[in-house]
Amino acid sequence: MKQFTVTGMSCAACQARVEKAVNKVNGVKSCSVSLLTNSMGVEGDVDDETIIKAVKNAGYDAKSASGSTNDSAYKSKTASNSVDEIGTIQKNEITHLKKRLISSVVFLIILMYITMGHNMAGFPVPSFLSHNHIGLAITQMLLSLIVMVINRDFFINGFKSAIRLSPNMDTLVALGATASFGWSIFILYKMTWMITNGASNASLMDIYHNQLFFESAAMIPALITIGKLLEAISKGRTTNALKSLMKLAPKTAVLIIDNEEVRVDIDEVVPGDVFVVKPGQIIPVDGVVLEGTGAVNESALTGESIPVDKNAGDVVSAATVNMSGVIRCKATRVGEDTTLAGIIKIVSQSAATKAPIARIADRVSAVFVPVVLLLALIVLFGWLIAGENVSYALARAISVLVISCPCALGLATPVAIMVGNGIGAKHGILFKTGEALEMTGKIKNIVLDKTGTITSGVPTVTDVFPFDEFSEKYLLVRAYALENNSVHPLAKAIVNHCENAGVRLMDVTDFEEVPGNGLSAVLNEKTIHSGNSDYIKKFIINDDEEGTASPQDKADEIADRFSSDGKTPIFIEEDGGILGVIAIADTIRDSSALAVDKLKDLGKDVYMLTGDNVNTAVSIGNKVGIKNVIAGVLPDEKEKNIEKISKSGKTAMVGDGINDAPALTTADVGIAIGTGTEVAVDSADVVLMNDDLNDVVKATVLGKKTIRNIHENLFWAFFYNAICIPLAAGLFGIELNPMIAAAAMSLSSVTVCLNALRLNLLKL
Repeated sequence: MKQFTVTGMSCAACQARVEKAVNKVNGVKSCSVSLLTNSMGVEGDVDDETIIKAVKNAGYDAKSASGSTNDSAYKSKTASNSVDEIGTIQKNEITHLKKRLISSVVFLIILMYITMGHNMAGFPVPSFLSHNHIGLAITQMLLSLIVMVINRDFFINGFKSAIRLSPNMDTLVALGATASFGWSIFILYKMTWMITNGASNASLMDIYHNQLFFESAAMIPALITIGKLLEAISKGRTTNALKSLMKLAPKTAVLIIDNEEVRVDIDEVVPGDVFVVKPGQIIPVDGVVLEGTGAVNESALTGESIPVDKNAGDVVSAATVNMSGVIRCKATRVGEDTTLAGIIKIVSQSAATKAPIARIADRVSAVFVPVVLLLALIVLFGWLIAGENVSYALARAISVLVISCPCALGLATPVAIMVGNGIGAKHGILFKTGEALEMTGKIKNIVLDKTGTITSGVPTVTDVFPFDEFSEKYLLVRAYALENNSVHPLAKAIVNHCENAGVRLMDVTDFEEVPGNGLSAVLNEKTIHSGNSDYIKKFIINDDEEGTASPQDKADEIADRFSSDGKTPIFIEEDGGILGVIAIADTIRDSSALAVDKLKDLGKDVYMLTGDNVNTAVSIGNKVGIKNVIAGVLPDEKEKNIEKISKSGKTAMVGDGINDAPALTTADVGIAIGTGTEVAVDSADVVLMNDDLNDVVKATVLGKKTIRNIHENLFWAFFYNAICIPLAAGLFGIELNPMIAAAAMSLSSVTVCLNALRLNLLKL
């Protein structure tokens, strides 16, 4: 798939227009455009220039963002550069909109000072403008014109879209502002004509106060620019996710060349090379262990916090960390073929193909604008045919345009979303986009990751089980003395437990760590061991009486019992006898079970999706009340499961790990635990800062209420149009002048804002 960067799009209608233009090109099999990332993916045997030409002919600009070589290192660098390029474009857009907004506000303040401060409150103006209605009107015209020029993109894009018979939100803004400005210019000329015909100052003042709408022409584009700025800021999140993923890839590797360790650039590694990884180092590429043993933390890919023991013949993956032991491996997959690169590709493609939800205003604009224009023309020519003069007919037609100003329509969705976002922020729920807030309220299925989401993600001692005559204190003293010398995460869990319990630390000698198995040392002239049951069995002396369970049988029984409950048993042995077992597990969050119950009460179908084994997953699921458990899945399989679940309704994925990134971007709504990895947070649409699953419940409730509020806002926006357009057209014998029409338009905007503010009364 060829990748392109597309600029100039402003709404879902633009996105659809680019896709339609490129799909018409001979040889193009498919085209998908992402408004969120300004990216386009094209499949087919077509040269880049032809595709770019098609985009330009549609009124936009495009640039190739994919390489033409099969070299994996080149492609990797090209992908990184394309992401950086998109990020730069988005930063430039944000900077441009900020400058535009600040400049607009400066002149808008001066304009509002005159129209509201001076005209309504009597604020002072320079003496040459005092009671000079023509001078004041010209000043308003110039200030309004400056604001419109600053925001000229609305008018350029809006009228271009109108000319192509595919109006968008920019068209609505341009029409509303232009109608207000055009009518005001007409009134200004009328005022000059009145002066030449000896009109009194009172009559001049009346028309000045009641029929000039220059401030409306300036206010409309300035307000919409705020929404554009907020939208532009949110669009940068997906590229941050891709950059974070790319940062995980190591830059160098240590190869074995002529029996010597040589550090080389990662791009120089090829399949078949032998590399070495020492404790604490990141595995550079995918490979297979040739010799040595180690405990590898694969949380970067699987999300599981407990390291996996690796021995000869086992597979290792790039971006995972060797916690203990030294391993020599043979490279099998490098560059874009590694597991990490696959995840990056999945996230990138998901972001490029998952179209954002079109704003309701964008969906109706294609019908609303042509209808209003047609009505205005009908009103204009209708009154002319009826024998009225041009001035009267034009006033009625412009009244229809002004009363149909898209301000309320444009505010209906973003105002509700802004209020909803504010409420969410107060509760530690961050919606990255308005679409995310809207979609969260439509969710039917909630898919929860296990580790770090339902559970805490940190190994913790859950059980201390001393054997026979040995006390818990005796067991913990030996375990503490032994485990304190290891950096293994399971050892740290035991050490933390002993420290919290106030266990005395004793020194050991002859400490030895056997990666993937356990530990050994000498304490008080006695040899002690810790590890899994298979390792400990080597040191057990079976001298029990006939007919009684042997220590080995007892160890197996205990191991099975804890393992079936989702716990990892660590056995402690001293001089041939088992002292006891310490069970370690990833503990369930206190809020998990309650959150699952609440989600069920809301009618949501709750699933658990995890890379952990089935026994552990089912055990955790039973404890929190989840029957739909999908276990043992890899990152790309998570994405496929999300797609499958989504067939039954809108689906949200809740996760915290790098391995969750593809699923988070594939789901209709990706929800990340705030304490999770940076990649998960960047990939998600919603971030829960309070690390509490109950916030998932709050987010769904808030989303649903916000959607309802948006629908109410749209109703009020159209209600005024439905009632007032006939009045503006003069159908009921009432001459509704543009001033009253503008007041009705403003009232609809106020109603929309007040209705949105009602969301603040919502108690989560």
